Amino acid sequence: MAKKRMGVAREVAAAVILIVMGQQAIAADLEQAADVPLAGASVTEWPSPWQVRLRALGVITKDSGYVNGVPGSGLSYSDTLTPELDISYFFTDNIAAELILGTTYANIDGQGTIGGLGKVGKVWLLPPTLTLQYHFTDLGAFRPYVGAGVNYTIFYNQDAGSADALKVKNTFGTALQVGFDYMVDQHWGVNFDVKKLFLKPNFDVTVDGAKLTGKAALDPWLIGAGVTYRF
Repeated sequence: MAKKRMGVAREVAAAVILIVMGQQAIAADLEQAADVPLAGASVTEWPSPWQVRLRALGVITKDSGYVNGVPGSGLSYSDTLTPELDISYFFTDNIAAELILGTTYANIDGQGTIGGLGKVGKVWLLPPTLTLQYHFTDLGAFRPYVGAGVNYTIFYNQDAGSADALKVKNTFGTALQVGFDYMVDQHWGVNFDVKKLFLKPNFDVTVDGAKLTGKAALDPWLIGAGVTYRF
């Protein structure tokens, strides 16, 4: 009887060993199969480097400037609200370049000793701005950034008011930027952005037949909010 029990025990032990070994082999096969992508299954896609934003933009100018040769002269400019489109390209997760596109206008009024002129004129401006940005990516959905760049402002549709003629000259400027995106999902987010343009164009003006020159120190703040889409 003892020999029989020992034989049964050996058989049970052998069966357990075979079952355990079989389970380990099945588990290894399943793990290996999981590492092999199924036919037609897509691999993980990296985000596109392209991104666009659409913002409502407030343009708040600095009321400063002067007419050469007229002591005490000053200038002021109207503030405006305009749409803005920007296109970004990400070289890495942190480094991006952004092209900012939009157009608006400014009414120019005389101040100080030329305050009696009232509205000197109105100009439209197209200020494309290119900035290089650093994006902070370790804060989850909240993604702040800072940037700096260059601006070239084109003045067009220039109309003289109380002046006989007005010509504001196209000019280069510099830009500083700070803002953030809050991403709702992989593609969509909301954006808040503040830029400072250092913009001081020269101008020619004719008043009562006298041809004068001067400088318009616009230096606007651009404060925008809108939506972000990452392709």
